[in-house]
Amino acid sequence: MLRRLEFDLWYLFHPPWDSGVSPPELLEFIATHPAGRAIDLGCGTGTNVVTLAQHGWQVTGLDYSPRAIRMATRKARLAGVTATLALCDVTRPPGISGPFDLALDLGCFHGVGSRPAYLSNVVRILSPGAYWLMYGFFRDAPQEHGSGLATEDLGLIESHGLRLVSRRDGTDMRERPSSWFLYQRPPSD
Repeated sequence: MLRRLEFDLWYLFHPPWDSGVSPPELLEFIATHPAGRAIDLGCGTGTNVVTLAQHGWQVTGLDYSPRAIRMATRKARLAGVTATLALCDVTRPPGISGPFDLALDLGCFHGVGSRPAYLSNVVRILSPGAYWLMYGFFRDAPQEHGSGLATEDLGLIESHGLRLVSRRDGTDMRERPSSWFLYQRPPSD
């Protein structure tokens, strides 16, 4: 509850992670895959929900910040696009069943407390052959718990049956190691 309040307070101002611009990695994915059903996990103010909808995708956005969902709803309305936006915890999304062709996650997974529950839901809602496009930064001290990816998280992802398609390493705005990952649920599940 305290973490939810913290995020909601960030949205009173301008959260550092909310650039208002869809990243090139998402735009590249859109350009190379046919439109279908997408879900943005931790959608924030809805920038990527709007981008996906403008490119023909049927989009659902989830976030646990009431303020972020209100902002995303307004942004979608102003852009003239239709999207389903829901206030919920991405580890327990009620009524979200899929199947989705794309699950997008820009900085949500690396902050989730229950990563196994999150991954179980991702696998459950993705159709066979669908993709999970995820961005995250790595923890400074991998043995510590909290926000940020650690090597064991990558093993946890694979143990949930998601296959790594590509990985692009870089650094985030605070110069922490970060990566873009594209995973696929195997087509023959």
